[in-house]
Amino acid sequence: MSSALLINVFMSVCAYVATVQLIPTLKDMFFKANLYGVDMNKKEKHKIPEALGVATGCSFLVTLFLFIPVPFLNFIVDDEQFPHDQFVEFVAALLSICCMLLLGFADDVLDLRWRHKLLLPTIASLPLLMVYYVNFNSTTVVVPLPLRTWLGYAVDVGLLYYVYMGMLAVFCTNAINILAGINGLEVGQSVVISASIAVFNLIEMRGPLRDNHEFSLFFILPYFATSLALLKFNWYPSQVFVGDTFCYFSGMTFAVVGILGHFSKTMLLFFIPQVFNFLYSVPQLFRLVPCPRHRMPRLNPSTGLLEMSITKVKKSEIHVLGQLCLKIFNVFGLAMVKEGDKGEIEVNNLTLINLMLHWRGPTHEEALTKNLLVVQVVGTVIAFAIRYPLAAVFYDL
Repeated sequence: MSSALLINVFMSVCAYVATVQLIPTLKDMFFKANLYGVDMNKKEKHKIPEALGVATGCSFLVTLFLFIPVPFLNFIVDDEQFPHDQFVEFVAALLSICCMLLLGFADDVLDLRWRHKLLLPTIASLPLLMVYYVNFNSTTVVVPLPLRTWLGYAVDVGLLYYVYMGMLAVFCTNAINILAGINGLEVGQSVVISASIAVFNLIEMRGPLRDNHEFSLFFILPYFATSLALLKFNWYPSQVFVGDTFCYFSGMTFAVVGILGHFSKTMLLFFIPQVFNFLYSVPQLFRLVPCPRHRMPRLNPSTGLLEMSITKVKKSEIHVLGQLCLKIFNVFGLAMVKEGDKGEIEVNNLTLINLMLHWRGPTHEEALTKNLLVVQVVGTVIAFAIRYPLAAVFYDL
């Protein structure tokens, strides 16, 4: 382990301690600024400060601002040729994350529309894509063994690769945002993903791309530490809400390390639950099935347990493709669909959270969060199985 990485570990521990101290201090300030929400899944509707993800983001950025000189000290002291390309990558990465943190906080304050939520990550990812183009510009994809007879060993996809990386930034920022609604879930899944990335980086540092994975660790370790501090306050019963600020900041951090660490395809493997949740949500996200503003589970006050939330709509309001999706989901036990006498249909809101409640029945909120985090860990195990044993078979590694 390099001295720069050891210093990064030490600074990450300091960032954890600082964030744990910072969040309680900011709670009263957010109340005074009217930045608070009500936890709808509790019997007592207490006001809880909102958008505390900005505390995590600021701690993360301050840590990395202070860390900027560390990886380049050897070049300065030994009077060697300064690696301007690596320095530009580092600064561009911080720029994109900083922009996304600002835009996420603006969303929490101004309540932006969904089209803005798709546009903002695209704009914030442009510095990353420009740096990738100038420093690396590799758009070649290795072809799996069964297809090499027709496509050859590798295919240069050109501009499509940049489109893919831009879409990766959009997906990462929004995937965490739509798998949310119960205490500890947004931060919990992000902590598991960041830990998975860190393990992957440590494994790959023995290979030829050591510098790229060390670059990734410089960002992931402080992110993991500050997010762990936030989880301490966001776990059930939540003392703070993280807001869209945290989701945007987290997604862009993951996109940064995936793109500039040159493992953007592997990055998606750590989002298996989020990919499933997105695909499962497509009928509602694209309005094939009417979608309410909030799809979080509902509290049964008499039992204190969470139950899946239901949407009641007229069959005529559901698109033909939406009706087909609901039939398929119903056949495979992926949704609860009930048809009434007056042409009305009851269907659970299409999220992984409600699906878990559909399968397991009413569940306590803390237990539900733990179950979903177990799913996230299982997704990580599957990701490593795909990345190593299966990849070795399909790519002859």
